[in-house]
Amino acid sequence: MSIVSAVAVAVVFVWLGMILAISFIEAPLKFRAPNVTLAIGLGIGRLVFRALNTLEAGWAAIVVVTIVLGLPGAGTTVALTVAVFALAVQVIAVRPQLTRRSDAVIAGLDAPRSHAHYVYIALEVVKAIALLVGGIALLAAA
Repeated sequence: MSIVSAVAVAVVFVWLGMILAISFIEAPLKFRAPNVTLAIGLGIGRLVFRALNTLEAGWAAIVVVTIVLGLPGAGTTVALTVAVFALAVQVIAVRPQLTRRSDAVIAGLDAPRSHAHYVYIALEVVKAIALLVGGIALLAAA
């Protein structure tokens, strides 16, 4: 396994682990903690997901460089491209809608539940599956 392949595998699985830990464990559990109101949970979530998305952008950049270098095969390229695209849609199209709602809730307004949250979750599932498939394909090719 070349150093580029090893870095690609590491990045993909670290990225996947971060998504699983934060999106599917931390995010839902924080609202079950004692005395965590919706406004406090949303405030924490905004900070956590801003940090996560920033790190994800770095991982995505490394993945794109790997694809440009021609390292992965076609199946791996498709899977990793899906993951990068899902992240881009989340950050560019969905997060601004979620931010508007969380701003309103934190300000004390009675904002209606946003369907954008379900879109974000669906994209997280797509991204996680794409990273898993891409990571396994990278390992199989090594």
